[in-house]
Parts: sequence; structure tokens; C-alpha cells
Amino acid sequence: MEREKKGIFFYLLCVVTAIVYGLLLELSKNVVAGWVVSVVAFALFIFIWKSKLRTSKWYLKLLEWAGLFVVLAIIYYVSYPPYARVPAVSNKNPDSTDIVSLEKGDVSGVFNEDKSVEVYAGIPYAKAPVCELRFKETEEAEAWEGTLVCDHFAPKFMQSENSTLWDSLVSIIFYNSFNWFDLDDNYREAMSEDALYVNVWKPAGDISDCPVIFYIHGGSLQTGSPSYDQYNGEAYAKRGIVFVDFGYRLNVFGYFADEALAEESRNNTTGNYGLLDQIAALKWVNENIEAFGGDAGNITIAGESAGSSSVNAICASPLTKGLFRRAIAESSGIVANKPYHTFRDYDEALEMKQTVYDAMGVSSVEELREIDAKELIKAAGEYNSMTVDGYALIEHPALTYQKGENHEEALLNGYNAKEADVFTILGTKVTSDIYLEILKENFGDQAEKIAELVPAGDNPKASYNTVMSVAWFAYSHNVWSRYMADEGRPAYEYWFTKENKGLSTNHSGELPYFYGNLYTQPQNYDESDYELSETIMDYVVNFAKTGDPNGEGLPEWQEFSTDETQILELGNEVEMTTDIYLELYKLIDGAQGK
Repeated sequence: MEREKKGIFFYLLCVVTAIVYGLLLELSKNVVAGWVVSVVAFALFIFIWKSKLRTSKWYLKLLEWAGLFVVLAIIYYVSYPPYARVPAVSNKNPDSTDIVSLEKGDVSGVFNEDKSVEVYAGIPYAKAPVCELRFKETEEAEAWEGTLVCDHFAPKFMQSENSTLWDSLVSIIFYNSFNWFDLDDNYREAMSEDALYVNVWKPAGDISDCPVIFYIHGGSLQTGSPSYDQYNGEAYAKRGIVFVDFGYRLNVFGYFADEALAEESRNNTTGNYGLLDQIAALKWVNENIEAFGGDAGNITIAGESAGSSSVNAICASPLTKGLFRRAIAESSGIVANKPYHTFRDYDEALEMKQTVYDAMGVSSVEELREIDAKELIKAAGEYNSMTVDGYALIEHPALTYQKGENHEEALLNGYNAKEADVFTILGTKVTSDIYLEILKENFGDQAEKIAELVPAGDNPKASYNTVMSVAWFAYSHNVWSRYMADEGRPAYEYWFTKENKGLSTNHSGELPYFYGNLYTQPQNYDESDYELSETIMDYVVNFAKTGDPNGEGLPEWQEFSTDETQILELGNEVEMTTDIYLELYKLIDGAQGK
């Protein structure tokens, strides 16, 4: 009887260990070989154990268990998912498109599953910014011979990475999304400095003069990838839009500034390499998009988060006049007198250089260019801001807008209801006792009035989140829309309030609605979400075509007016509503010195 109990306990322990280890393999996306070898390892372990069950001493049994864990650890390490490029389409063995001739050479792409869309992923728009080209202005891509097969996205640009296990847990906890036991995702997305490539989605067949949306991905100017499925361009291509996105330099590679770099530059510039990449990609679209059926005279630039801040910078840059017509900006901007993120003073940018030199143990630009990218990325933490470099940006964007010298003819922009919440989860604990002091750190002599308008109440952290959501995100869109209204240019502002089981109304929660990709996380959405997504995309298509989002069957989206202060709520209902933060904007204006 005692022996039977020990046997039952042994098998239960084996089952628990196998389940935990299987979950570890699945969450880490280990390759199939790891599963196969681990099953063999468990089988051998059980065989060895059973053969010695009557005679083995306890310390020998313990040693055998230790041996099993060592073997499993080795299997986990050896079968860790490899780096690979992301396929351009999700359907397997896609058909190839006809050849498209561009200025630098020929390309071919692939069809989506129903052959309604052609995708061309990984077309070079610039030379790889490596070796002597690291920390230099974007260089035009070289021509190639033969036909470039564009059926996979290029690697994402160099950036700090979490483990696949951590990323999987984040997907489950924050996104309520994870592809369980999917054999198609057992890899990590390839990453490289050689990442300056564009991706094009177009309606299938022989088309011409289609509106173009040029999309800039977010990620705090530190992370992100144009292959991310939440802004896949297939849905817009099905609606007659040629959709483009691309990779650009990030973090220390994209926004490092040094006087020595400015001196060696032909344009006396430093600190905005990522922004210059974006502008180079936009120029590439102007020169090549007609080959894909797009209208180079009807380009709308779009972006979310840091991509939206980049849109704001492109609108203010003297280098982009005439390269686009309209702008779509989601959840960020740098047009406030004192932008809260993704922008910094030039002097501050220059002062930060020493942290990189100290971290790398070097003292010159030449030495910095010789450092392996994976090592240099360790110094990338604070490099998440553009600056006034005298070339890409010749003055603070607010000054450009005050002069009316920004380039967008029309603006569609807005923010989500709970923008700041995901950024303050691990931040300072906010209590009623320190609520006012925290506000003073951010808003100076306007803090007391802000505390009266948004009191700490029973949930001071929620009140703090509300204030910071407005300051960090909503405020910049109100300022941007005000500038447009003062210039007599149309601006259409939205407020996204649609709750769901995913990111809901938190930062970037609107993305799958705007780009028609709710289907990638079907467990998080119901019919009302799909209906809202269709409405939003109708607005965006109309705006990309004409500069006016309104159209037949859509609730009226009125132009922003500083008198009426109405914005469009995108929620359970789609209707014009009074912006609830008007008084708070005025107080932030005061803190900004306006």
C-alpha cells in the first residue's frame, strides 16, 4: 500500500511538472523540437525511476529529479525560438503578384488569401545606416538587379527586447490575447540596424490615382515594428486605399545628438535621424507610389502615439512642404509650448550624450560607430525625443503653427478616454495626502486650481490618471485643433470611449478599430465593436479622399471650432459632444505659459 501511494504521488508530480513545463514552452514560443525532446526526456525519466523504485535511496531519487530539471533547462535553452522575418500575409504559400518596376529596380509581392489585396513588404528606401552611416542623414537606397521578392517584412529596427515569456504574459494580462498552441508563431521577430524598408498594401489589379495613407508606427520612439498586426493595411487596401508603412531608426540610433556629429554633417544636423528617415520614406512614396496605383498628389500622413508626434513634426518640418496633403494623428502631439513627451530642447539633447559615452566606455563618435548594435542598445533608455536641430525642425513646432507655416491642409485627430492609465500602473503611489504635491511637480502654480477641478476624492490615483491623460495626450490635440481653427483650416477631433475586453480605452486601444484589425483578437470584441470600426474606417477613407470625413450614412462630424468646442465621441454612440476637459485645458494653458 505504501509503495502504491508513493507511485501515485510520483505520477502526480510528473504530471504537474509536465504541465508547468509545457506552459513555459508555449508561453516562450519554443520550437516544436523542444516539445518532442522534452516528451522523450520525461519518458526516459519515468522509465529510469520505475526501474529503481524498489531499491533507490531517497538521495538518489532527489538526484534523478535534479537531473531531469537540468535536462529540461537545456532543452528550453536549445529550443528557444529563433529570429525570423514576419511573413507579409498570414495565408500559407501565397500566390505571387506581377512585377512592379520602381526607380531602383523591380519588385514582386504576394496576394492575401482572397486575392483582393497585393502586399509588397520589405522594399528598401534607404541604405542601411551602419558603420560610417550610423548617426548620419538618411542615404538614398542603391539600385538592385533582378526582381526583389517582397514577401516578408524586413527586420524591425534595433531596440530593447523582453523575453518571449514576458511578452506572452503581457499579451494575456493587458491585451487578453495570446495564440495558444499556434505553430506559426514559434519565432522572434528579426531585429537589425538594416531596417529602413517600406511596406505597401494596394487593391489587387490594375489601378490608378488611389488615395495614399502613409503610416508611422508608435513605440515612444524607442520600440515598435511596421509588421505589427494592429495596423496591417489590408482593410484599407480593400477600400481602395494604397497603404504604406515603414521602419525607421529608434532610440539612441535615431535620436542621439552630439556637436561633433553636427560638425561633420553636410546639413549641420544631429539628433533627428529617425525623423529624417521618416521624411526620406515619405519622399520615396512621392517618387514611387504611382507604380502601385497610388496618387502622389493625394497623400495623407498618419500615426499613433510617437507616430502621431512624428506626424506633428513632419507637418512643421521645412523639408516636407508639398510632400503630403492631410494628417491623421492619434494620441500624441508636440505642438504644446512645453510638450510632455517625444520632444526636448536641443541643449538637453546635447547634454545627454555623455551618458552614452560613459556607458560604452568610449570618448568619440568614431568609437561609438564601431560598437556592436546590441551593446549600444543598452544605452538607449532616454533616447525617445526629437529636437530642434536647425534642419528637420528649424524652430519649436508651436512657433511654426503660430505663424501658420505648418503643411497639413486638414487634420483628423483625437485621443482615448484613459490614455495615462497604462503608464502609471508601476508609477508613484498616489494618496490624498500627496495628491496636490504631485500636481505641483507637474503644473506649478496651477496645481491648486487643478486639484479643485479634479479633486483627489476616494480614488486619488484615478483622479491623477485623469489629469495626466489630459495633460499628456488630450491637451496636445486640443492645442493642435485650436491652431488649425485659427488658421481657417478644417480640423476634426474625436474622443474614443468604446469599452472592450482588450486594451479598452487605454492608450492605443483605438488602433484595431481605426485600421480594421479587430479580427486578430476576436475574443475581445462583439458586433458593436465591428460596427464602430466600419464607421471609423468610413470616416478615414473619406478624409483620405477629400479632406472631409463626412459621407452618406455617417453621423455628422463637425469641424472643430474654438467657439463651439464640440468633438466627436467614438463609443457606444457616435455623436458630437462637448469636450469635458475644456476647463482643465485652460489651467494647463496657464501652466504652459500661454
